[in-house]
Amino acid sequence: MADEVHETFESADAGASMTFPMQCSALRKNGHVVIKGRPCKIVEMSTSKTGKHGHAKVHIVAIDIFTGKKLEDLSPSTHNMDVPNVTRKEYQLLDITDDDFLSLMDDNGGTKDDVKLPDSEVGERIVRMFKEEEKDINVYVLTAMGEETAIDAKEAPKGSA
Repeated sequence: MADEVHETFESADAGASMTFPMQCSALRKNGHVVIKGRPCKIVEMSTSKTGKHGHAKVHIVAIDIFTGKKLEDLSPSTHNMDVPNVTRKEYQLLDITDDDFLSLMDDNGGTKDDVKLPDSEVGERIVRMFKEEEKDINVYVLTAMGEETAIDAKEAPKGSA
């Protein structure tokens, strides 16, 4: 009875984590960081020297990559902060549904129908290029921490249908 092994696994993903730790002093402008549980792009960083026995502090100003909100954090330079795993993938736009979801196809012919048309100038451009100008367009989708959004669209190169 004592030689029974019970393994418990707390996560059910494929092993890829949504974030990884990085020391504050190693973070860089235009890099990514998690502030208040949100994936952000760093737009400003400054380091302040503190007293005789204190740690240098890093002041980070970042923009949420999905909402565009500005967030700030102040942390000792020796502490770790989470950095989101951010991926950017290109898809061919097949259609825009009546409820404003994008019907996308990847390089392997697989389809993806769960990306919402963004409420922004990017969304307006996607609609204009696809519906009014009737162009073949590629949509760039940014994924981080379980969220996705279309961040850009470009006319597909001719002959890539």
